[in-house]
Amino acid sequence: MRLVINLILAAIVVGLIWVLISSIREPIAFKAEREKRERAVIDRLMDIRTAQEFYRDITGLFAPNFDTLSDVLRNGQFKIVSVIGDPDDPNFTGVITYDTTLQPAFDTIVALGINLDSLRYVPFSNGVTFDIAADTTSYQSTTVNVVEVGTRRSNFMGRFSDVRFRRYDQGYDPNSIIKFGNLNAPNLSGNWE
Repeated sequence: MRLVINLILAAIVVGLIWVLISSIREPIAFKAEREKRERAVIDRLMDIRTAQEFYRDITGLFAPNFDTLSDVLRNGQFKIVSVIGDPDDPNFTGVITYDTTLQPAFDTIVALGINLDSLRYVPFSNGVTFDIAADTTSYQSTTVNVVEVGTRRSNFMGRFSDVRFRRYDQGYDPNSIIKFGNLNAPNLSGNWE
């Protein structure tokens, strides 16, 4: 009888030790995985923002979808204007000339290491694409081009996309959106900045 009670108590002790270790490991694993996944998504959003800025340099607008963005960046060209002479120098008496050359946008994209084929996909999401919207809006009595690109944290957090993980970080909300841009104002800042 005494042996049975000792075995039961030993099993309870082992169970409690396992619960204790799990309760310590889970928040550490959550924090590490969250930082890794959010960093990958932020890096991808920064690449998309760069691509959108290049698109705007070429067309004057923002891309409303990834197919258009990819097509223009593969086939479009940047205009590079070189100014010969100084138009701001009041003592300059020579002729000011402007020389315009064209440079393929794809060369710049490749040099920056941006992969246009995977740009639309949210890292760690098994094929979910970023939400993208581009429009024009009135801002301070002027019509401006605006863009917004983002995704919900639940799309890339995997097993940690549950509200119960909020107990490890009060600011964590798996339904919140990580994004850059704003459809109501000319702002390309990311909400992580």
